[in-house]
Amino acid sequence: MYKIVKKEILAPNIYLMDIDAPRVAKSCYPGQFVIVKMDEKGERIPLTICDYDREAGTVTIVFQALGTSTKRMAEYEVSDSFRDFTGPLGCKSELVDEAPEELAKKNILFVAGGVGTAPVYPQVKWMKEQGYEVDCVIGARNQELIILEEEMKKVAKNVYVTTDDGSYGFKGNVNDCIKDLVKNQGKKYNLVIAIGPVIMMKFVSILTKELGIKTIVSMNPIMVDGTGMCGACRLTVGGKVQFACVDGPEFDGHLVDFDESMKRQQMYKTAEGRAVLKEREGATHKGGGCGCSDSK
Repeated sequence: MYKIVKKEILAPNIYLMDIDAPRVAKSCYPGQFVIVKMDEKGERIPLTICDYDREAGTVTIVFQALGTSTKRMAEYEVSDSFRDFTGPLGCKSELVDEAPEELAKKNILFVAGGVGTAPVYPQVKWMKEQGYEVDCVIGARNQELIILEEEMKKVAKNVYVTTDDGSYGFKGNVNDCIKDLVKNQGKKYNLVIAIGPVIMMKFVSILTKELGIKTIVSMNPIMVDGTGMCGACRLTVGGKVQFACVDGPEFDGHLVDFDESMKRQQMYKTAEGRAVLKEREGATHKGGGCGCSDSK
């Protein structure tokens, strides 16, 4: 059992929890994720790691209470426990293994949308710990939904907050802010790392392709087992089938087929859609063996 040792409400329906999970904390890195299960029959919920403390043995997760399972999670309090806390899963950020001389050449802009600010934070923090300065854009629909702003200001060189309704910071979406930084303020970036809603990552990637800036996105499609066995999280990157759970979750944003990924997510919401996917791709929703090796 994995005990909750801290709980905060960051924004309406957005929660932060520190989980006592020493073995996960000891081996996880920015970019990776965990799968949480509340009880024996509970849904497997993939959540990107927001932070970790190897000495304390804790891992921080942030989630939005939208569905039945996450709403149940939101009712958990300090001292309650999860039955399973599996991880770390997925590949760590490629920045972690990059040579210092290569990292020094990078002028990075992180772009965080909504709850996507949570997985951006450990990457920015890691860069700060290695001695590198980066900029960060945090975007949300309104001020009430901005999360982790103060934490981000402690690890980023510059933090630009933007809200769609103009209630706080720059008025506009993250793309408007990126355009302002590059075209009006003369900022020069050679790498953008964008994490947030798929539609946001799609349009950030379109913009950065126009601007000639390499872009990495973190894909969060439907996941079931998180180990590449079920194939539910398949997506197309550069014309090749990839699986977000084992090949990602980070991919080249200029190569991801975002429209296909969004269409798959919509199809998983209905029984008819899942049946169509099963006919086309096999038993990807209920398991049924690994299709990864045959498809790659």
